[in-house]
Amino acid sequence: MDYSKGFLNRKVKVKMDRLLGTKHPKHGFIYCLNYWFIPGTIAPDWEEIDAYVLGEFEPIDEFEGVCIAIIHRTNDDDDKLVIVEEGKNYTDEQIRALTEFQERFFESEIIR
Repeated sequence: MDYSKGFLNRKVKVKMDRLLGTKHPKHGFIYCLNYWFIPGTIAPDWEEIDAYVLGEFEPIDEFEGVCIAIIHRTNDDDDKLVIVEEGKNYTDEQIRALTEFQERFFESEIIR
């Protein structure tokens, strides 16, 4: 969790990992959001830190926005950053609803 807290309320540049509308290669669910990673970072799973981008409704290759929240998975080592366009905000309930397609498989809390 400590590795992800430093991103809260900071501008972050993210790169495409799985585009909106694509299928997960192992589990088969469809990504309802653009799903990204933060280049040059390492999470406890030895991959880059992951991020959901909210408010972008087309598949895009990269995005720069502000981290408004962290989805801290309490039964997994892989936090997810929540990134939005500067000046936008989403409630915890909206974040949960928008990320439910993947987060339903985990127990988590939203950190602000």
